[in-house]
Amino acid sequence: MLTDAFGVPLVVRTTAANVPDQQQLVPMLEAMPPVRGRRGRPRTKPKAVFADRAYGIAALIALLITMRIDSFLAPRSDKTHGSGLGTARYVVERTLAWFSHFRRIRMCYERTGAHFQAFHELAACCLVAKRITRYFP
Repeated sequence: MLTDAFGVPLVVRTTAANVPDQQQLVPMLEAMPPVRGRRGRPRTKPKAVFADRAYGIAALIALLITMRIDSFLAPRSDKTHGSGLGTARYVVERTLAWFSHFRRIRMCYERTGAHFQAFHELAACCLVAKRITRYFP
């Protein structure tokens, strides 16, 4: 899942359980929709990426640097406990917890991945709609 700084889901992808997480980062960055800021052209790529240690591969960090995206990925070779990004990654963890409120997503009842992806996208739309109604009652 790719979220903005406030936890609003921008891109939701479901994969099989045996697919490594780091393989999905670049397709999710490419699938990111343009996000309007205060003024000017909409942003088509994020300013920075925060993720856990699973994404800290040197090739992926170098790719983000070439894409002019600030990389706050903890390197996998670093043996210190924790990455120090807990407060920043809390936003994504909270959004994942919001997805668990939908019973159909909590347990996978679907036989096809396309249906499961559709339910995740529907849940993301519900979360975005709930966030919008807070600002525009």
